[in-house]
Amino acid sequence: MSIATFARLTALLDEHQARYRVVEHPTAGKSEEVAKIRGTQLGQGAKALVCHVKGNGVKQHVLAILPADQQADLSALAHGIGGTRASLASPVEVDALTDCVFGAIPPFSFHPDLLLVADPLLFQRFDELAFNAGTLERSLILNTQDYQRIAQPKLVTFIRAE
Repeated sequence: MSIATFARLTALLDEHQARYRVVEHPTAGKSEEVAKIRGTQLGQGAKALVCHVKGNGVKQHVLAILPADQQADLSALAHGIGGTRASLASPVEVDALTDCVFGAIPPFSFHPDLLLVADPLLFQRFDELAFNAGTLERSLILNTQDYQRIAQPKLVTFIRAE
């Protein structure tokens, strides 16, 4: 668990005059539960997946962000950054790259080896995104445009088609 991640994140948002609010809440494991507690829609949740992309000379760790009501297509993610295959990183790698417990990873990369990628759908439906901020007991609800402006993720379409 990382108080440091939370402090770093709020400092970054303050520095860039982002519009956000902090919500303290009981620990909730599932996106559906935490959305209810936050009073947000499930699709406003910014789900973070730490992945490995390999192939075609690419060997890259990726922090892939997508709406919490969608599923990732790891193959599309890999192709989107020039690789041929992608897999989820191990819990040990997740910890080393994000300094966060699984489920509390914010949609920001603070590690030089972790490429930040977001699916464009994340920016199309809601004015605000919600995510855990380094801890399972604290969420940020952040203006969507401010998130895109500050985090500057690489846009890759990788949501699994229904």
